[in-house]
Amino acid sequence: MTKGNKASTEKIMEVLPLLAKEKGIKEEVLIEKIETALKTAIKRDYPNSENIVFNVDLNKGKFEVELQKLVVEEVEDPANEITLEEARKISSRLNIGDMCPIKIDTKNFGRIAAQNAKQVIKQGIKEVEREQLVERWGSLQNTTVSAEVKKIETDSLNALISVNGTEVMLYRGDQIPGEVLHEGEIVKVYVYGSTDKRPTLRVSRTHRELIRKLFELEVPEIGDGTVEIKAISREAGSRSKIAVISNDENVDALGSCIGPQRSRISKVCEELKGEKIDVVKYSDDPKEFIAQALKPAAVISVDIPNEEIRECSVVVPDNQLSLAIGNKGQNAKLAARLTNFKIDIKPESGFFEGKSETEQ
Repeated sequence: MTKGNKASTEKIMEVLPLLAKEKGIKEEVLIEKIETALKTAIKRDYPNSENIVFNVDLNKGKFEVELQKLVVEEVEDPANEITLEEARKISSRLNIGDMCPIKIDTKNFGRIAAQNAKQVIKQGIKEVEREQLVERWGSLQNTTVSAEVKKIETDSLNALISVNGTEVMLYRGDQIPGEVLHEGEIVKVYVYGSTDKRPTLRVSRTHRELIRKLFELEVPEIGDGTVEIKAISREAGSRSKIAVISNDENVDALGSCIGPQRSRISKVCEELKGEKIDVVKYSDDPKEFIAQALKPAAVISVDIPNEEIRECSVVVPDNQLSLAIGNKGQNAKLAARLTNFKIDIKPESGFFEGKSETEQ
């Protein structure tokens, strides 16, 4: 082994325990993953070899890489077979039918290690990280949990929060616009993302599904399925709309969500730092649903020329036009997102200034 190659090998051996500690992975699990990955790398040089044995001993700080060949009388597959004569040059105890261990030249392994170690290690631990992520977050995915704010970064305002004892970053873009978090504060966050090939679980206070989960916590009728949230549209920090329906004719969907003296909806708004929430009735009739979605404005008529195009024209009383459109078009935009219709709002008189057409 050359000095340079030995140094490469020793460097990797030094890194493995540190890497295991940093990633929170048991050393034996990390070794198993890296071993599998390095076998793949070595097979690039020995593509036809079927038996490659790769052992790592962290305690002794060494690698052992072997090709195992079957001892035969006559070689038909040189990559996997060896004659008895050649085998006994390696070990005099070998006989026909035994497996002969042939050490891979360490300088070749050193070259592989020097060129590919970083990539191999990344590949080797990716699956472990995914498994850990699923174990840690899998049960929390698509749920809302309480989190403690541990630290606020001065420059970025990103917040380090603790969820079930695990620290995770709540990025500024996932915080409600205008809210100021403080260390020690307990806030609700929505956990979402993917645990597939590229684990990407995140926490957010701006995700529209946070609205659904908060209402599920505050409204028993939603929690047990009596009242159902059919659609949500949201401009985090400003205003949201939710469309609800009751599956029991004796239960008022709107009243259940609002609560006695607005107690239930007030708790949700308080958690969202004062964000306003409109609760409207859902309807399978698109015209009725669009009229409900534009509340608090009154609607005279809704015309849908072609439901497949998802466009409609809405007429409102002249004195309701500004309310229907909302500040900077917000009410109309939220209604469009809620119903998945492009809405063109017009006053009853037909005279108005500026645009009233709203994209979904």
